[in-house]
Amino acid sequence: MIVRLHLDEDDELAQHLDKKLNTPLDWPDTGGLTTEHVAKVAAAAACDVAYDQAANGHLVDLFAALPLPGTAEGQDFWRALVKAGGQSAWNLVPANAGGPFFDYLLGGNESGIAGRVLSFFEELSDAQRDAAASVIGDALDVQGGARYIGRLWLQDAETTAWHVVLASRKRHVTGEDRERFLQAWRDS
Repeated sequence: MIVRLHLDEDDELAQHLDKKLNTPLDWPDTGGLTTEHVAKVAAAAACDVAYDQAANGHLVDLFAALPLPGTAEGQDFWRALVKAGGQSAWNLVPANAGGPFFDYLLGGNESGIAGRVLSFFEELSDAQRDAAASVIGDALDVQGGARYIGRLWLQDAETTAWHVVLASRKRHVTGEDRERFLQAWRDS
């Protein structure tokens, strides 16, 4: 969608292909796949990959802001989070999640890791969410009320995990879903 709205015949990628490969935008002129089409496909693929990687990276960055596992501060933090979040916190505790937890996320197991993060949120009661927000807010070195900052962290982590799960769907399924949705709206 972004590509269709912002790319036209003056697109920089298409112009680059035109200059570097000496291929006119409408080449071949017999129809079919032209240089401009190739540029649009390449730009769309880059957007999809960048979006997926940005969501994955952001989820890692959110957790990187918390006390590091294996440190005294980290041990205290994770103990306090388990006390605040109860059983649901075991979805995230480093000793339970496994050492390469985030390596898996960055290595392509997006939905599995994000699913564990979402399970943490799903199982939290409102009281546990408030308690976890306070623990997280206290641990973050950010100015503002601990519970408020912790709530922002929780909201961001939950939304980002959802983005990771949603983005990890197979591309052809997403395209088919979108087309069915658009057709249903057109027909209504």
